[in-house]
Amino acid sequence: MKPGLARTVAILAAIVLGALLPQAAAAAWLIRWLVVGMLFVVFLQTRFSRDALHRTHALLLAANLAIAAAAWALGYLVGGREVALAAFFCGITPTATAAPVITGFLGGRVPYVVAAFLLSNLVIAALLPVILPFVLGHPTPDAFAQITRSVGGVVFAPLALAWLVRRLHPAAALWPKRLGNVTFGAWVTAIFLITAHASAFLRHQTNLSPSVLFAVAALSLLTCIASFALGRLIGGRAFAPEASQALGQKNTTFTIYLAMTYANPLVALGPTFYVLWHNLWNSWQLHRHHRRPPPPATITPAAPAPS
Repeated sequence: MKPGLARTVAILAAIVLGALLPQAAAAAWLIRWLVVGMLFVVFLQTRFSRDALHRTHALLLAANLAIAAAAWALGYLVGGREVALAAFFCGITPTATAAPVITGFLGGRVPYVVAAFLLSNLVIAALLPVILPFVLGHPTPDAFAQITRSVGGVVFAPLALAWLVRRLHPAAALWPKRLGNVTFGAWVTAIFLITAHASAFLRHQTNLSPSVLFAVAALSLLTCIASFALGRLIGGRAFAPEASQALGQKNTTFTIYLAMTYANPLVALGPTFYVLWHNLWNSWQLHRHHRRPPPPATITPAAPAPS
């Protein structure tokens, strides 16, 4: 089986198995550590510099906030407050911790997505304590501290550790190439656990209205499509795939936690459905990427014979 097809099958299998095995939700605490491990590997190969920042990063951040506002407004029109909150938590979610990993699998420029990840997670984490009281309708005085702890533990711990390891052992920068399959395995395991967690929740919601569930799923899908498409548009010719991934692949575990903490499980279904949509798209991207024929070899003309 070709590597691209094998990875696509692995992703789809993780989603199906997670849906069929809700008991695995008991191990959902591993998700955080899987993400930390993946980020550690990403940071090992990434050198931070001003060259990694581009004007499109500011546009991506503005688009992230605009999509959240539009999703909230549309959700309110379609299904009221709960649906609006579910759509909002889909749109406001910053770039996923695994987005640089997937960008690497797709042959994109990882530093660009790492910069987008850091910028979106830090700025949105700083803004959420101000935004959340307005969308929730009640104050959340401890939000900033909790969000800061969450982002700091997931982002800055592996960042600092990778910097330290690279300083002490420069050859560690070559580890990511050797650990590609390990990183992919960690990502597939995280997908399985997230899907199992969503499956366990849905099985206990016997009184959930099908129309509300459909509205949340549809708005989540619409938000996903808009995010990937708008990101590609913002990236332009220079950074289309990287910007699309940075805006479309979202850190849903982060906002699922926020939704469960400050709203309710129904609202958390928004980013939970987003897990399915963006991973289905990622599996298709990986499949399509590995099906592309290799670029034609460049033939160097022979040197003329001496006269």
